[in-house]
Amino acid sequence: MAKWLKDAVFYEIYPQSFFDSNGDGIGDFEGIIEKLDYILSLGCNAIWLNPCFDSPFKDAGYDVRDYKKAAPRYGTNDDLKRLFNEAHKRDMRVILDLVPGHSSEEHEWFLKSKEVQPNEYWNRYVWTDDWTTVASGFKMIGGEAPRNAAYIVNFFKCQPALNYGFLKPEASWQLPVNHPDCIATKEAMKDVMRFWLDAGCDGFRVDMAASLVKLDDAESSGTKAIWQEVRAMLDKDYPDAVLVAEWSNPRLAINAGFHADFLLHFGNDAYNSLVRDYTMSPNYTIAGSDNSFFKKDSSGDIRKFLDDYLMHYEATKDSGYISLISGNHDVPRLALNLSQREMMLAFAFIFTMPGVPFLYYGDEIGMRYLNLASKEGGYHRTGARTPMQWKRGKNLGFSRADPEKLYLPVDLGDDAPTVEGAENDPDSLLNTVRTLLRLRRAENELGSIPNFEIIFAEKAQLPFVYKRGHFILAVNPGAAAVSLPLDKMGKIPKANPAKVYAIGDCVIENGSLHMKDQSFGIWRI
Repeated sequence: MAKWLKDAVFYEIYPQSFFDSNGDGIGDFEGIIEKLDYILSLGCNAIWLNPCFDSPFKDAGYDVRDYKKAAPRYGTNDDLKRLFNEAHKRDMRVILDLVPGHSSEEHEWFLKSKEVQPNEYWNRYVWTDDWTTVASGFKMIGGEAPRNAAYIVNFFKCQPALNYGFLKPEASWQLPVNHPDCIATKEAMKDVMRFWLDAGCDGFRVDMAASLVKLDDAESSGTKAIWQEVRAMLDKDYPDAVLVAEWSNPRLAINAGFHADFLLHFGNDAYNSLVRDYTMSPNYTIAGSDNSFFKKDSSGDIRKFLDDYLMHYEATKDSGYISLISGNHDVPRLALNLSQREMMLAFAFIFTMPGVPFLYYGDEIGMRYLNLASKEGGYHRTGARTPMQWKRGKNLGFSRADPEKLYLPVDLGDDAPTVEGAENDPDSLLNTVRTLLRLRRAENELGSIPNFEIIFAEKAQLPFVYKRGHFILAVNPGAAAVSLPLDKMGKIPKANPAKVYAIGDCVIENGSLHMKDQSFGIWRI
């Protein structure tokens, strides 16, 4: 396993929205290079770059037209290589977003596969035998090609599914995973990975990692076999490269060869229960109650998170990492439902848990979720993809372009948070993030290592108390003060331990833990 990953804290960048260096209204590679020192100042030493390959951008770059060409709106391949090099000069790493399950319908492979006469790309995608075929469980697209067939898609209509085969074929058009053409698809994607690793990238976050083999079994045996083969290639030829899965099932993903996997908003309720335990209305506002654990006035319950998390943690703690995130490009911003104090407590938890954490650009200043019309297939996600807010003034420092030329509008509120406004406030969310990440880096036992123990986590009760090595950590996100006798905690000495860090008022003294409302504390024992 790549040694650097155990000390990594990732910063996710949506490239079109981060920093525009040339004034065309859209972020670019040069803009990221200019802000590397800022990212490093946060305590983040690794970057996950959302899709940056050539694309028609019908799904924000998750529809790749050329896997070996940088999207011109961000720069050239050489510009991307320079980003790798500049990051490495700062002892930072950059992983790219790989989309192996589908390509754009404009990809050369797909254009060839649409032809009437068979060719080497005919089976690069999943096509039926006839244009009238209807297959239950698949999204079928017909009437789009000269070829007398329909094809299946992985997500949007513009994203035809690449063909890695079917674990248990049920029709003549469903090829087995060991078919030469399915093997060719796998080898083509490995070739893409080698191309960018040779160019200097440090690995990949893999989009829809579980989507390769169709009609797979409950354990994703066919797809796992492919990723295990990829991992073997990396271990042999690129031992410092990492694979991070978008699977939201660490037990399966890490067993499949991934170094890390996220707990996300799909596949389970664990992550949502922490910060997004609500329902979105059709107009992208919160409908009804919010039961997020870190919401002050909610009825959130830490057991909703732990019961799922612990299953994955126990299964993977010796072989890979679970990644907790502040947010990402697919979910509403934390500021939609959480106050600044609530976000601080959520960050304190995320950044003191084992595994490899991810911070979404702008979350460190509490950027807000904007209710916007869909852009590039974003739909409700669009409002979480707005330009980074650097300073007061034109376009909040994102771009010198005229506002109407921006990729997306900036937050026009008079109180829109900015980096500049938060820099000199020691109590800002930004500086809280910096302090937490400095502490994580300074204390190995608060880092990625699997030393998590629950001290007190009772259903519908606060506080939540956990142990990491020689540290006791406690959080009370609620609106009322709480106390907990030490004899209920069992695993810490009776003597008063030294407080290392706190948000709000909390003490351990006179045989009890006392926490005021919305507080968090770390004690060395």
